Amino acid sequence: MTSEDTRILVVDDELSMREFLELMLTREGYSVLCAHNGKSALKLLKEKEFDLVVCDIRLGDLTGIEVLQAAKKKNPDMVAIMISAYSTTEIAVQAMNYGAFDFVPKPFDNQELKQAIKNALTFKTPGADQKTLSAELTDNLYFGKIIGSSPGMVRIYEMINQVAATTTNVLISGESGTGKELIARALHDMSDRRDNPFVVVNCGGIPETLIESEFFGYVKGAFTGAVTDKKGLFEAADTGTIFLDEIGELSPMLQVKLLRVVQEMAVKHVGSTEERFVDVRIISATNKKLDQEVIEGNFREDLFFRLNVIPIKVPPLRERKGDIELLAGHFVEKYSKKMNKDVSRLSSYAINFLNSYSFPGNVRELENLIERSVALSSTNIILPESLTISMHKKRRWIEGVKGCRFDLDDVEQGIDLDEVLSKIEGAYLEKAMEVSGGNKSKAAEFLGMSLRSIRYRLDKQKEQSQ
Repeated sequence: MTSEDTRILVVDDELSMREFLELMLTREGYSVLCAHNGKSALKLLKEKEFDLVVCDIRLGDLTGIEVLQAAKKKNPDMVAIMISAYSTTEIAVQAMNYGAFDFVPKPFDNQELKQAIKNALTFKTPGADQKTLSAELTDNLYFGKIIGSSPGMVRIYEMINQVAATTTNVLISGESGTGKELIARALHDMSDRRDNPFVVVNCGGIPETLIESEFFGYVKGAFTGAVTDKKGLFEAADTGTIFLDEIGELSPMLQVKLLRVVQEMAVKHVGSTEERFVDVRIISATNKKLDQEVIEGNFREDLFFRLNVIPIKVPPLRERKGDIELLAGHFVEKYSKKMNKDVSRLSSYAINFLNSYSFPGNVRELENLIERSVALSSTNIILPESLTISMHKKRRWIEGVKGCRFDLDDVEQGIDLDEVLSKIEGAYLEKAMEVSGGNKSKAAEFLGMSLRSIRYRLDKQKEQSQ
């Protein structure tokens, strides 16, 4: 159905709003008729056929809900978008329960309303066309289990296609929650090793005392409790892929041992002198800036270059805003099925809320938010109130140095301001001493203070840490 074939009925008791909507929608190519109250809307609905109704909730004579009921009674396939300057959760829920496709509060963003109309008309598209559209969307927006069509994600898809079939080591970097493991799995699934093991190792989740034996295995009697020989994770991944997540958390001692494995493809059990050769492709991931960790002496340069043959950087969700609606829709479908609930989509207003939020927890945070929203939703469409987005939208952060982050909303629960300020001061002092090579005079210059002052502050920080 083209826009020229689409007939829209606008129902609003405000002349200026009717004129505005008629002009805007006519410019979009739609055929538009207007009604100034509920009774005139019912008359037009009896006389003519419409594909979509845009109706205010308050009309003076009848309610928008009554117009909606009449429209759905005449044509159950007709889609309706309700608008109102007096939006409440109860009104929105009522409109959804009576079959409205979407609810958009006034004042609305013009693009938001246009998109809501396009979404509604797409929903109304006949079955065969809808299936074709869904297939096209799936081909363009999904890459294995990875979802996204933003330029940054498309570049990652291209990189996966190029390197999946090789045995070259890959280092995936990105913030927590961006989906680094999904990319590692895609590399494995598209390689010749797809039918062989894919072993995931959380380098930050294994206790320091156990990590060597877990990585490389051990022989009977190597230590107390070693009652039998045991293979390590590298041997478990033989002929397949090992995914070393949070590689930046490895201790210097383990970095040395891992370097030998990467170079020689051989492991030595704890308590043994015998080397065992393995055929393993290594994919690593980190949420740290590993090159900076090398400069600071926290990560071996030779190991970094061995692992970082093919770098893949995953953008945070705030840099791929165009993927939020797609991801949210996927999670709505996933958790609706899981909870056996009839929740089909998000309202345009809810999507607008999501797009206005920075998602410091990235895709993982979005998924958790949608899971909770599906559980709380009382209609077949998720409204902003179900998202509990108000809490997130107001959240503000102070991003400090060296990964420090302070949430201003913690004030409501009570904070120790002196402690927070001390942490901020300590982070800046540490950074200044680092970039000055430990020279207190230079560090004082960087921070705009006297040598005496920086000595006092450093001594104070030292006392507080003891």
